[in-house]
Amino acid sequence: QVQLVESGGGLGQPGGSLRLSCAAPRSIFSNVMGWYRQAPGKQREWVATITNNGWTNYADSVKGRFTISRDNAKNTVYLQMSSLNPEDTAVYYCKAGLSGSLWFPGWGQGTQVTVSS
Repeated sequence: QVQLVESGGGLGQPGGSLRLSCAAPRSIFSNVMGWYRQAPGKQREWVATITNNGWTNYADSVKGRFTISRDNAKNTVYLQMSSLNPEDTAVYYCKAGLSGSLWFPGWGQGTQVTVSS
């Protein structure tokens, strides 16, 4: 099972910003990285993907507000979240895989994001 460590969650204000980080082992960081989230009472959903050459893709619900990026020197992927709204409240999880449809198994502990005034 892949060991990914998410961090950076917390309480965000509506309209505000937060940045999430995910540290990955060097052995897998060359592959596709992504973010998922699970809101209370809802199924886990895909948020964003970034390939090893920087191509990105986003769910419609976050497009234009969230930005996924990666620092290959630090084996870390980020999710910059802006224009937050209460519907962004969820536990956010990082994933690694061979493609956007072929993720390595397992989930980390995730990081909680709560958007509230």
